[in-house]
Amino acid sequence: MNEKKGAILILSGPSGCGKSTLLKEVYKDINDYYFSISTTTRAPRVGEVDGVDYFFVTKKEFEEDIKDDNFLEYALVHGNYYGTSLKPINKALDEKKLVIFDIDVQGHELVRNKLDSIVTSVFITTPSLKVLEDRLNSRNTDDKEVIENRVKNAKAEVEYFRDYDYLIINDNLEEASKQLVSIANIARIKTKLFSKESIVSSWL
Repeated sequence: MNEKKGAILILSGPSGCGKSTLLKEVYKDINDYYFSISTTTRAPRVGEVDGVDYFFVTKKEFEEDIKDDNFLEYALVHGNYYGTSLKPINKALDEKKLVIFDIDVQGHELVRNKLDSIVTSVFITTPSLKVLEDRLNSRNTDDKEVIENRVKNAKAEVEYFRDYDYLIINDNLEEASKQLVSIANIARIKTKLFSKESIVSSWL
């Protein structure tokens, strides 16, 4: 009766807020999870692995899945399809796993609209825009123009934090990861995930 259910956990937040670092910490403490990756028709780049970086499929396979309504969302970009296939997501949910999405605010809205009853969402950000800029600059991975664009996007994204169930200010990695682990566990025992009839009949 206390068995955990399959559920979806959505993480959003500006680039540089530490989502990837936080997830690495969280994976040490939770099991039975599936990280949602995209499906694409483009050829794998050097070092990319099918089923890890993307699911690589043919254009014909992708278009057949479009016809069968097997995508949560998809787009045609520079001649190649990219999308979120429902097949691995449904498989993971059937296996009672926690399906984790790292997506932007538009993606959050889309998943919410389609799968709201099994979704828990978290907006992750830094204590301030200045801290975010400092982190982006200290990474030394992007040029000035890219960083400026990410800061601009961050200013727009933070306006949507109230659309999420939880807010984590990633100021201290240890504290933030504890909060995220707690939310991940709570996501799988929300009342909406359970059948009223089965719970009541097993209780009476």
